[in-house]
Amino acid sequence: MKWSMKLRTRLFLSISALITVALLGLLLGLVSVLQMSSMQQSLLKDTSHVLELGVKLRQNLGEQLTQILDESPNRESLADLQGQFQALLDQGLAQGGERTGLGQVSSSYLGFLQAYRESASPSRQMGLEQPLGIAFDQVRRSLIASSTRALDEINRNEERNHDQAFLVSAILGLIGLVVLILGFITAHSIARRFGLPIEALARAADQVGRGDFNVPLPVAQANELNQLTRRFGLMADALRKHQATNIDEVMAGQQRLQAVLDSIDDGLLIIDPQGCLAHLNPVAQRQLGWDSSRIGMPLEQALQRPELEQQLRQVLRGGSLDRPPDDLSLEIDEETRLLSYSLTPVSHPQGPILGAVMVLRDVTEQRAFERVRSEFVLRASHELRTPITGMHMAFGLFRERIKFPADTREYDLLDTIGEEMQRLTQLINDLLNFSRYQSGLQKLDVAPCDIEALLARTHQRFEASAHEKQIELVVEMELPLPRIQADVSQLDRVLDNLLHNAIRHTPSGGRIRLHARRHAERVIISVEDSGEGIAYGQQGRIFEPFVQVGRKKGGAGLGLALCKEIVQLHGGRMGVFSRPGQGTQFYMALPV
Repeated sequence: MKWSMKLRTRLFLSISALITVALLGLLLGLVSVLQMSSMQQSLLKDTSHVLELGVKLRQNLGEQLTQILDESPNRESLADLQGQFQALLDQGLAQGGERTGLGQVSSSYLGFLQAYRESASPSRQMGLEQPLGIAFDQVRRSLIASSTRALDEINRNEERNHDQAFLVSAILGLIGLVVLILGFITAHSIARRFGLPIEALARAADQVGRGDFNVPLPVAQANELNQLTRRFGLMADALRKHQATNIDEVMAGQQRLQAVLDSIDDGLLIIDPQGCLAHLNPVAQRQLGWDSSRIGMPLEQALQRPELEQQLRQVLRGGSLDRPPDDLSLEIDEETRLLSYSLTPVSHPQGPILGAVMVLRDVTEQRAFERVRSEFVLRASHELRTPITGMHMAFGLFRERIKFPADTREYDLLDTIGEEMQRLTQLINDLLNFSRYQSGLQKLDVAPCDIEALLARTHQRFEASAHEKQIELVVEMELPLPRIQADVSQLDRVLDNLLHNAIRHTPSGGRIRLHARRHAERVIISVEDSGEGIAYGQQGRIFEPFVQVGRKKGGAGLGLALCKEIVQLHGGRMGVFSRPGQGTQFYMALPV
């Protein structure tokens, strides 16, 4: 049975061997350096002691010479100096002074003492030719020789230390070279055994990343790498099968999507991130009279509408159109068609824009009907206004001539008739105003408008009505607010309609807030109440004419539709945010 070692065990043992050799070399060098330092310190200590002792001995010898040369020497003091000299010699000899020549100094000093005792007049026999002078000079020379030998010992010790340091450095250098060679061998072995298979696996992964799953897999000497290679092969095979399955699913999904796009009643244009036409369904081909040759062209060039370039650029940046765009008027087969459209960005779940979708709807007949309806309403309003005005004047004269008591039924009936005639007059006026706005006959008297003054007047007009119903009416503004160009009387009409509805739908003890703030290049004015709210399903139709929502209905349902027309005529947009039971907020965004 072949014994095999795991990859991590091989790496661990190889690196551990290198570290062990390096640590042994460092330990050997450290021990050698410590030993050299200890030896040198001991030798320096002994030699320094010998030098210091030599200095003391020469000093003592000089003092003895002074006493000897004196005509009447102090024998006791001289005896003390001689005793101290002998004591210092004994101390030096006891501490290993023989190797530095202190033994010779001791012998010379004994000879000097013998010559001193034999001399009758020592002070006169210190010449260099006299025995006492010769003995003294011998002692002095022995001391100088001892100091010289001590200095020579220091020099020899330094040479030995230098040689030993050189030897240790050579040994450490040799160990470092061995570690370096072993490191290169180990690195080469690791690269050859493990690096090449890993590089082969990396190249195989690159091929798999490019979609090529038929890749050659390397065979390594390490079991772990062989297992990794085997699992990589299984993964590549699974990816190949998964890709085949995904392609089938994508093709089926594309066919389903194509069927859905081809079956919808509206025209659909798919636009790529560069603003070029990528796809159009058959309905769009019929609406526009196109064929597939238009694919790849910029949208504004294909439709011959330069204004679409700016709108499409805004949508492809992830934004939305500020207002519903005007209808497209196209000549198709010698027939004028009106197409309404919407542009919607298509974005990835993680954020980037993938393109846009343009939905076309043929509104030729709808716009013709609306035009006819608008003309009919406008004419009917004019025709009804004259008789209603006459009836209202006649009824006023009739009430002035006939007096009924206030508590009679006839008096109540006359009041009811008057209220209904007034309501009918208001309805005719609303129809007439709405028709003018829709037909484009209504013009704006634009002038600089102060938002603070606008809201202050609105608060003053409705303060009494709100107080009568015990409703708190507040005005809040985030200053500073810019002045806008607007028709002040028309904005008053919008705010009056919104405040009237808010008071009607807010219970007693409720709260209504008039709020204004600036957002980028627009001023947002909102009316927020704490009333019953509007169901989400009804919010999409609340600005349509003749539509009423909520439990408290009244009027003809033209108020909010008229408000929206006024705001759009100012270049703004109007919206609503509401939740049932949590109140309603109507807002209008007007350009600065």
